[in-house]
Amino acid sequence: MDSETQHRFSGAVTIFHERHLPERATPAGYSALIGAYNLSVPLPRTLSATGERHKVYEDAGWRILTPRHAPKASVEGHLTFALKYEGLDLAVLKRLFTAAGPGEIAALVLAKPTGRYARRIWFLYEWLTGEQLDLPDAGKGTYVPAVDPRKQWAIEGENSPRHRVRNNLPGTPAFCPLIFRTKRLDEFIEMNFPERARAVVANVPRDLLARAAAFLLLKDSKSSYAIEGERAPRSRVQRWGRAIGEAGRRPINLKELLLLQRIVIGDARFVRIGLRREGGFVGEHNRQTRMPLPDHIGSRPDDLASLIDGMVAFDRGPSQKLDAVFAAAVLAFGFIYIHPFEDGNGRLHRYLIHHVLAQRGINPPGVVFPVSAAILERIDEYRRILEDYSRRLLPVIKWKPTEDGNVNVLNDTADFYRFFDATPHAEFLYACVRKTIEEDLPSETEFLRRYDEFSERMGNIVDMPDRIVDLLFRFLRQNKGRLSNRAREGKFAKLTTHETKHIERIFNDVFADSGL
Repeated sequence: MDSETQHRFSGAVTIFHERHLPERATPAGYSALIGAYNLSVPLPRTLSATGERHKVYEDAGWRILTPRHAPKASVEGHLTFALKYEGLDLAVLKRLFTAAGPGEIAALVLAKPTGRYARRIWFLYEWLTGEQLDLPDAGKGTYVPAVDPRKQWAIEGENSPRHRVRNNLPGTPAFCPLIFRTKRLDEFIEMNFPERARAVVANVPRDLLARAAAFLLLKDSKSSYAIEGERAPRSRVQRWGRAIGEAGRRPINLKELLLLQRIVIGDARFVRIGLRREGGFVGEHNRQTRMPLPDHIGSRPDDLASLIDGMVAFDRGPSQKLDAVFAAAVLAFGFIYIHPFEDGNGRLHRYLIHHVLAQRGINPPGVVFPVSAAILERIDEYRRILEDYSRRLLPVIKWKPTEDGNVNVLNDTADFYRFFDATPHAEFLYACVRKTIEEDLPSETEFLRRYDEFSERMGNIVDMPDRIVDLLFRFLRQNKGRLSNRAREGKFAKLTTHETKHIERIFNDVFADSGL
């Protein structure tokens, strides 16, 4: 096999697939396999190569290793290198297995039938392709994990006796994005946010917490529409807020997603409810030609049902054994990349975050974290994360424009939505959850506590209906603690000068150092 495949692998280069290397180096692992087999796949976020210096470093999307790390120029050599140093990229592996064929992979395993990497490759081939190689079951060898848990997050999993491999993949062949271990994610996990959230609300009176929860729910619903650039009527915002408030109570399936889409759209006379029957893209059109200018292209209509089924199976199975924020990131961002509907995808994508967090009990009972509001405050970072994968995905999607300005995808792209690197998505979502717990929830409950104190002390001066107290508060807030002449001469002309000054003192006393 070595002599047969030796010529396929590249020597040292300075550019690989339009990506400049920081020095002249030889592609290794996935980059070598992509080049040798001319695989049309989204490039991994970080590629590997071996340089001439005895120094390991990362730069410009490359990890440069030393000459002693250089693998044998064979499928077995580069696959072993990839599994050892780069972790799993299931999209690349599946395309490689298809290109290499069962004979080449079976020969690789037969050469080292008890080897830990050979058995992992064997297991991954059969798991990804659904085809069994013409090999007898492994008779010996300590069980090895399919996913190296030191590199990527995995679940406990179950043993596969045929390969003597523990299947700890956090998904199924129909849907299994992966998340790399990073220092930032390890730190987030150690913070134990569910416990922190419970501590924040532990001493908050029940009625105060209920009011804070109602405000945060409305804030999230408004923000979700704002992210889409929409100013929805208050009735739609409230209706969507009620739907978010019930997230996690019912299992996710296609029927539930269609119901949610109807709630999001409201008036569905001009939008088709249901899975797309045509292509779908995010982007613009050329003003003169109406030619699509895609920033992202969703999956083919023929693949939508199986992809949604894969997400549903993930949500009910492996997701339950994965960290809740990781599971939410995988499910929600997988959905937005698939883009299964003509409209409403963005809001349903964020609904899925609420679904997982509520289902897994991350937020305290009755409280919805305003994740959409946190996303809105980080909108540029959010878009960069979405665009990063789309930029790597678009070059491998073959499409042609339709007469009505849509796109028609010509090649098989389903695996690119089943398998992607969800690491930046998990880091981003954890940062949003952290903000809601450490800032938004305490800030809102503290504000309501101060407002109640202001209202109570106001009642000792003058008796006013709640709506008038709220109006007075807003006037004071807008004018930095002083009642404007316009307010004193208009709505509050009946207040005496003494009462006005006393009220201003109360406001400034209660809301001192509050940031209002």
